[in-house]
Amino acid sequence: MFINIQYDTCHEVIEMTELLRSEKKKEKLKSLLLKIHEGEDINKLKEEFKAILSSISPLEIPIIEQELVKEGIPARDIAKMCDLHVELFRGAISGVGEEEEKDIPEGHPLRTLFLENKEILKDAEMLSLYARTLANTKDEKAREEIIKVLEDLVNTLRKVGFTHYTREEMLIFPYIERRGLNAVATVLWTKHDEIRYMLKRLVKLLRDGNLEKFVDEAVKTANALSDMVFRENNILYPTLKALLDEGEWKAIRMQEEEIGFYKVNPPSWDPGVEPIHPWELEEGLSAEQILSLPKEVQRAIKGKPLSFDSTKLKREGDIDLGTGYLSVEELKAIFKALPIDITFVDKDDRVRFFSPGERIFTRTLSVLGRPVQLCHPPKSVHIVNKILKAFKEGRKKEATFWIRMGDKYVYIKYVPVFNEKGEYLGTLEITMDIAPYKKIEGEKRLLDWMD
Repeated sequence: MFINIQYDTCHEVIEMTELLRSEKKKEKLKSLLLKIHEGEDINKLKEEFKAILSSISPLEIPIIEQELVKEGIPARDIAKMCDLHVELFRGAISGVGEEEEKDIPEGHPLRTLFLENKEILKDAEMLSLYARTLANTKDEKAREEIIKVLEDLVNTLRKVGFTHYTREEMLIFPYIERRGLNAVATVLWTKHDEIRYMLKRLVKLLRDGNLEKFVDEAVKTANALSDMVFRENNILYPTLKALLDEGEWKAIRMQEEEIGFYKVNPPSWDPGVEPIHPWELEEGLSAEQILSLPKEVQRAIKGKPLSFDSTKLKREGDIDLGTGYLSVEELKAIFKALPIDITFVDKDDRVRFFSPGERIFTRTLSVLGRPVQLCHPPKSVHIVNKILKAFKEGRKKEATFWIRMGDKYVYIKYVPVFNEKGEYLGTLEITMDIAPYKKIEGEKRLLDWMD
């Protein structure tokens, strides 16, 4: 369904190497880079750089860089061309023009995604450049410096998965899935996870000192990151631009800070409309909308029924909990299933609720409405009052205890509860047996059911 860009096939490299036998371009770049190395401002040389770079295709860049590295040009100087590379080759690599991007308001989630992709492209190019530089550097001190740069680059690029990709998966994909475009989201999410794994593997290769394998994998990872930028800018983002309205983008913008951004800090943006969440959409794709989608998406859905997800989230009788809607029956079942015991004492120190099911400390219905001080032995009432007073005055945010009870190791936590205005509503007691959790070691990532 998606276009697969491969920059590093053997056939292309051989062809490009033959093409670059004329030393003119390389020598011109070399002379400009030497000027940078000698301290000249790159901004003053920008027009000269543009003149030579505009005659070079994106496929030639890695080969020229490689030859410059072999001739002793410092990688950090070559890296200063990264911004120019991205700027000059945006049409070929990123698929969006400057004017189109400028038409999107600052702070708009789609503009933020485009801006992040520019940063991802730069860092992917840096990763490839420094990895290839490492492969051709013999001096041990220089290699140590390059490895440090690569460690920082890889750790930085891993944040793409925690920010850029996660915002798409958690905030944006639900809108296209609701409209029946599940395949688009599924393919992209799969690619995201592949890149996450590749970056995680690079960390291990560096840690293990497997530098030869690292160089090979780093170049592949850089290509995968660049390829994803192409997929997003040419397929996903035009799809989003065609389908989502301002209310949907506002809802996305309202949640972005919870996940974070990759190397950008967008300003606030408010189109002055009510936010629209995915579950509030009531219509599927119209014929006009389908025709406005990128050709790749149209081909993918041609002849296939698009199933609009018409599920109504809020049902009659549901309680609005701010982060979801539940029936009373569901709430009761959830409290019963929790691996913790909960007791709530209101602002007047009266017991109002306790969770059902098996408990560490016995609770009966007769305790409801009882002053919490009378639920404790007289000798510990002063401790209860001390905790409640500190909570009501806002001086403390929690009180914790842990005690042995036979084979149980009981953890008890008291926390004050406030409303949106900051007014004290009561205190929550949370109790759990942590003995089983203290025995846990390592990781368990796979389901081990035997049936």
